Amino acid sequence: MTSPRIQTTHVGSLPRPAELAALLRAEAGAQIPTEMIDAAVDTAVRTQREMGIDIAGDGEMSKASYATYVTRRLSGFSGAAARGSLAYLDDFPEFRDRHYKGGPAGIVCPCCTGPVAPADARPLADDIARLTGALARNVMEQGFLTAASPGIIAGYQPNHFYPSHTAYLEAVAEAMRLEYETIIASGLLLQIDCPDLAASRHTMFLHLDDAAFVRQVGLHVEILNHALRGLPAERMRLHVCWGNTESPHHRDIELRKILPEILKVRPQALLIEAANPRHAHEWSVFADIPLPDDKILIPGVIDTTTNFVEHPDLVAERLLRFADLVGPERVIGGTDCGFETIAGTGKVDARVTWAKLRSLVVGAARASDRLRARL
Repeated sequence: MTSPRIQTTHVGSLPRPAELAALLRAEAGAQIPTEMIDAAVDTAVRTQREMGIDIAGDGEMSKASYATYVTRRLSGFSGAAARGSLAYLDDFPEFRDRHYKGGPAGIVCPCCTGPVAPADARPLADDIARLTGALARNVMEQGFLTAASPGIIAGYQPNHFYPSHTAYLEAVAEAMRLEYETIIASGLLLQIDCPDLAASRHTMFLHLDDAAFVRQVGLHVEILNHALRGLPAERMRLHVCWGNTESPHHRDIELRKILPEILKVRPQALLIEAANPRHAHEWSVFADIPLPDDKILIPGVIDTTTNFVEHPDLVAERLLRFADLVGPERVIGGTDCGFETIAGTGKVDARVTWAKLRSLVVGAARASDRLRARL
């Protein structure tokens, strides 16, 4: 019997070229030359292949951010939402003012001011064509494309139209279904980005206690599953995180409290944070809350907010912990989050990003070797 090789992937966003990032953040972002994005995607995929990544993404090169890009694809959004402060930063005002003056994102988020519906299919078609073309040219078998969850869309673009949060979520879910279906139909893996299942505890749902927030998570999962109805679970993965910032995170809700609801999601693969100092210890939760037999785990074993390059032996150690709990055939090495979730705001240097991903690949190989040595 041969132990399976642990594969590698990442959450999605990668550092954009500086000129592209500046254009994406500008109001004129829709007029970015196609060839500039094409070249950025091709470079990102080629470098992922060179680093040894097994399941590659487009780096979100066409998107200003993972959650606001939808306002160029869906109708019903206008204006600019007021950006509130974050409680976990307000607890440390000197730190907040030094590092997050003007808000952590620095981009404009519109509001929902009308019926949400699919409007422009061209940007998605372009994303699919770019990634599938780059994968073919670089002889890579598997690729994934990210899409925002209804819950995170609602979190970034506040509701000023629908009678309730639930009604808004349902409308967004139905509008996004076409994007979800189209990505899977293209042959790519669909990754749903769902920070709303964890990070929104200390943002849009700060007024709730933990029990009420867990019920809210259940509602978000139910509505997302309805949007994904009939789609093959094995072609989908879901990312959950507590916010991709190098900040205290002392208010993060524990994985143990939300995991039972998260495990109800339709996608087969689950990407979770497991490398940063606030959540690295939570691998042990899976000893008490078993991973369902039909699920795959993609733990983050590389942090995405610091310029430390993790040692491959540490990566291997982290992967082996999960392999021992859920079985090596159900573990893929991943990253905590994207490296540049909002264009131009990533904290990790581009060259360091690639060094970190290379360490991920080497560490996964070492973990695989150690698993084979046990046989």
